Amino acid sequence: MTSLSAVNKALVQEFYDYIQKEDYVGAAQLCHKDFIFYTQLDTPIKGVNGFVASEKKNFDAFNEFKFTVEHIFAEDDKVAAFMIFDGYHSAPLMDVPPKGNHVRFSLMMLLTVKDGLIIEKRAHFDNADILRQLTR
Repeated sequence: MTSLSAVNKALVQEFYDYIQKEDYVGAAQLCHKDFIFYTQLDTPIKGVNGFVASEKKNFDAFNEFKFTVEHIFAEDDKVAAFMIFDGYHSAPLMDVPPKGNHVRFSLMMLLTVKDGLIIEKRAHFDNADILRQLTR
């Protein structure tokens, strides 16, 4: 028998596999109808459509990005994922025009699963480090 933690880890891995492929429809299908996305500033973006718009805006600013899940841990309804983002700045982001800079940074995500779907995603990353890499 598969544990709840193992099922939730697989769900989150599939979610990030869709994002890596820029398949936002696939990722959205794994989200609960009451989905909420919190940026590191703890400001909620309610609903899947807001989440997709936020992710597209960020990822569309990078050519051929890689979004690799390095580690994933789960306990009951909580899943933590440590990821590395790697890409080249190719469109405006954070009011910074693209210069083709290579950008690489780590992220920690904490996701909550309810009814077999992701209901909450909390993102944690160093915005100052990203901005430094964009403007160097």
